[in-house]
Amino acid sequence: MALKLARIVVAGMAVALTLSACGSEGGAGQQSGTTSSGGLEKTQLLVGVVPVPSSAPLFIAEQRGFFKEEGLTVKTEIIQAPQAVMPKILNGSMDAFLTSYVSLMAINDTGAVKLKLFQHSQEAAPNVAGVVVAKGSPIRTATDLKGRTIAVNVLKALGQTLTNAHLQEAGLKPEDAKYVAVPFADQLGALASGKVDAAWLVEPFLTAAKKSGATQLIDTTDGVTAGVPIDGWGVSEQWLTKNPKTAAAFHRALAKAQRIAGEDRKAIDEVVPKYTQIPADAAAAMTLGKFSMEADRASVQKLADLLHGYGYLKGKVDVAQLFAPLS
Repeated sequence: MALKLARIVVAGMAVALTLSACGSEGGAGQQSGTTSSGGLEKTQLLVGVVPVPSSAPLFIAEQRGFFKEEGLTVKTEIIQAPQAVMPKILNGSMDAFLTSYVSLMAINDTGAVKLKLFQHSQEAAPNVAGVVVAKGSPIRTATDLKGRTIAVNVLKALGQTLTNAHLQEAGLKPEDAKYVAVPFADQLGALASGKVDAAWLVEPFLTAAKKSGATQLIDTTDGVTAGVPIDGWGVSEQWLTKNPKTAAAFHRALAKAQRIAGEDRKAIDEVVPKYTQIPADAAAAMTLGKFSMEADRASVQKLADLLHGYGYLKGKVDVAQLFAPLS
């Protein structure tokens, strides 16, 4: 039964990655024919969303009419990674997108575009992400990962960074383990077949893995990496300069929904199935991070320093420059 539930959740997420969220067809991202009474530069926006819990505030804002109150029509497009939609961000056909802090810093590090963190979404809480091994695995501690293969969804990104920190805490070097890229939806199969020895998973995959019999070896969102910032809403600096009134209106609506997400878990559970196709019972069972109004700057700097220290970023990051100047 547990394995069946795991397959349902994983399959649901895999399907969600190929689908568009409600109202994603046509017209968004273009200049509207008229401005609102508040003189907004744009009233129609296209926002890239990832089918994960961190996108919930945007759908809460839509459901409760916060965008409409600001004179905005917000349409969405499911994305797999912000890197894939940078052409749309650069040409203005997409206005904003959900991004991990790691991806935002990595994109800025290329010099191709200058992105700003527009609104924080979620930071880590215990058991939001972790390294698991298959049922019956001889690997029982972090030190047992020496010489082993660990699956991560993307190389040299958040999963590898957090896992490295815990390996070092256990006395190992990052190069003591081998990392391979495996999509989250395929990691349980890779574990079961022995293609990998361990896997780094986030929710809802982590809960699904545990229900299927996998054992969590490391909680990568606790201990040395407790409170690590996960993601938020990104925009380009050029877009902010061109659309200051629209940016302020969009931010007000998002911030209002972010506050609700931080205070009312049921509000999150209600919208998640609508844009992820995760069953309502599975959504309610997920462990969530903290939906706070702002990221802790010291934690963001710690993450940036880890990324640079492991060689995943070429340049050092001044995190004060990552955030949009919005109240």
